[in-house]
Amino acid sequence: MASGRLSPPNLITLGRILACPVLFFLVLSPRIDLLFTAFVLFLLASLSDLWDGFLARKYGWVTEMGKLLDPLADKLLLLATLIPFYLVSRRPDGAWEVPGWGELPLWVLLVLLGREAAVTLFRSWAARKGEVISAGASGKAKAFVQNLFSGSLILWYVVIRRAEARGWDGAVWALWDPFHRGFVAVSLAIALLLTVYSMGVYLWKYRFLWLGKEPTV
Repeated sequence: MASGRLSPPNLITLGRILACPVLFFLVLSPRIDLLFTAFVLFLLASLSDLWDGFLARKYGWVTEMGKLLDPLADKLLLLATLIPFYLVSRRPDGAWEVPGWGELPLWVLLVLLGREAAVTLFRSWAARKGEVISAGASGKAKAFVQNLFSGSLILWYVVIRRAEARGWDGAVWALWDPFHRGFVAVSLAIALLLTVYSMGVYLWKYRFLWLGKEPTV
């Protein structure tokens, strides 16, 4: 395990954290060019999550700071997209609704963000007991599918605005339109299932903490 806090993976993670407020305001914009910028920035931030993990494992740049920063960056990236999605899906013209879902339901927001808040509090509590809880496989899978949903929805906003502006109605659009809509709708449903599942995995894996027992090997 690396001892240096500002290792390359940690710097990449910090960059992802700093990108979140910029992404938040870009997603709120109705302009196609800014929405496309939001999509590119989101894509880079999502890929950086894979990159920093790869570097940490390959070169042994694993730090306690990194174990805490990485899941924090995932949560901030979720906040930077979900809250704008919730707001823009309620615009009066109805043109920004989430495919298959309409206005993003409040309960979806509460489940996705509530889980992140609960796990963050659990991590903080565990850290005070000397146990650092890093992101597990189920948590990473959850974050990956959430990123698929967020990225596909930002891209959908770009594509549908462009389709309206250009009057797309050909065969390619007739195929792409339902595929993209379906992808957004299904990825959100899967993200919700993984959100609940991964929460259960964390609670079960670290049950020794709240049961006051020693960890089992």
